[in-house]
Amino acid sequence: MTAIVADTHAIVWFLKNSNQLSDHAATAMDSAIQAGLPIYIASISLVEMVYLMERGKIPTDAFEQFMVTLEQPTSAFEVVPLDRTITLSLVSIDRAIVPEMPDRIIAATAQSLGLPLVTRDCRIQNLSTLVTIW
Repeated sequence: MTAIVADTHAIVWFLKNSNQLSDHAATAMDSAIQAGLPIYIASISLVEMVYLMERGKIPTDAFEQFMVTLEQPTSAFEVVPLDRTITLSLVSIDRAIVPEMPDRIIAATAQSLGLPLVTRDCRIQNLSTLVTIW
C-alpha cells in the first residue's frame, strides 16, 4: 500500500459515504488510512469545494465537514500547498486532455508526489503520465 492523492469529489464522496465513490476507490482510501498513510489533497480542492458547494454540485455542508476532519489530530488527510514543484509538473499535464485548471493542478500534485490519484475524471484517467485509481 502507498499514500495516495484524492481529487475533490473523491474526498466529498468518501466523507459522505456516498455510493458515487467506486468500491475500488473507497478501498484504496480506507487501506491508506488503516496503514497510517496520508491521503494528500491538493490545496486547490479546498477552493473547488467552496465553488462546487455554491453551485449546488456538492452538499452544502461538505466544506465544513472537511475542515472539521482536517483539524482532527488523527486526520489522515493532508493538504498539499501549490508550490513551484507542482507548478513545474503542471506543464506536463496536457491541456488538450485535461482542460480545467483545478483538475490539472490536482493531477500535477499527484504527479509531483509520484503517487496515484483517486479520481473518477475520465480525462485525468487518460493521462499516460499518471496512475489513477477508480
